[in-house]
Order: sequence, then C-alpha cells, then structure tokens
Amino acid sequence: MPETTPLPDIRYPGRDRLIAAVDAALVHDDAHAVTAALRETMQALIRDPAVRLPPCVHAPVDGHYARRELYRSPQHGYSIVAMTWAPGQGTPLHDHDELWCVEGVWHGTLEIVQYECLGRDGARYRFRPASTVQAQTGSAGSLIPPHEYHIIRNADPAVVAVSLHIYQAPILRCALFDPQDGDWYLRRETIMQTDAFDPAD
Repeated sequence: MPETTPLPDIRYPGRDRLIAAVDAALVHDDAHAVTAALRETMQALIRDPAVRLPPCVHAPVDGHYARRELYRSPQHGYSIVAMTWAPGQGTPLHDHDELWCVEGVWHGTLEIVQYECLGRDGARYRFRPASTVQAQTGSAGSLIPPHEYHIIRNADPAVVAVSLHIYQAPILRCALFDPQDGDWYLRRETIMQTDAFDPAD
C-alpha cells in the first residue's frame, strides 16, 4: 500500500453534520455505550441525504482496498476513515491494536467474518470463525477488544463497496494473522497506511 500522507483539509456536503453527530455520541464513558450510540449515529448518517462523502471514496485502488482518512478529532482523538472495496478485495484476519471501532456500510455489501481466539503459543494463535454477516448498505457494527478479530471482504462480483470506520484513535498499526495448519495462524505486525487523494475530487 502507498505510504501514509499528511491529512488534507477535506470538505464535502454534510461534513460538519457528520462530525457533530459523532462528537455527540461520545458523551458516554463506557466503550459499549459509546459504540452502541455510534452505531445508531452511523445508520442515521448513511440515510441522511445531506451527508455525502467525497466523490473520491467511490474510486477503488488497484491491488488493495483503499483507506482514506477523512478526519481526526483534535478534541476527542478519534479518526474517521473511508474504505473502498473493489469486487473481490478484502483483508486478512486482523485485529485493531486494542482500539474500539464502529463500521458502517455506505454503499454496496460487505461480508464480515468475526473470529474467536482459542489460545496462543508464542506468535501462533488458534482461531475459529464465530459469525458471518452480509452487511448491507445502511448497516453498522462495532468491534470492542478483545473481541476484535475479523475479516472484511467485498464478495460482490460487480459492485464497488464503500464503508466508513470510526476508530477510538488513529490506528497506526495492527496485527495480521497468516493461516498455518488447521486453525493455527501466525501473528505479524504491520504499519497501517493510507491512500493519497485529492479532496477536490
């Protein structure tokens, strides 16, 4: 993926409305209450015709799903990232570096498989699939550590998917888990990177 670039000042219809709605959901002091409020907020924002993400987030990137950071809150510390998934693009099994996250499907459909960690042996971890969801446009879900292991994939053969992710803080690194034998996976760390884009596009 491309190297991380400085965050531009991104303006689009409904930007201030989106930020105000996210800020309002952060009045709670418990991660479960915060993410529950943000799930409702995300679903309302996706349905709100006054909020339209920048056109660039609908453009996929060859070779990997796109990550475009749209905002970092100077007051609350959270980060908003738009992701664009061409048909067939997805993630390996990964975590969120112990950060909570709320994810909403802005366009298209995403297949989300959550995994349960059964144990570890050094850098080797045992996982089993716990649930699979076909997340449609307008749906939102959350991940709270330690239940944060998952895979996301656009299984649609023809339609680009767009999702919006609100992270507790900018996610700078995460762990990826490479399949080994049976239900064993090998953990490795990776630096999270974002895709450069022109906010005017």
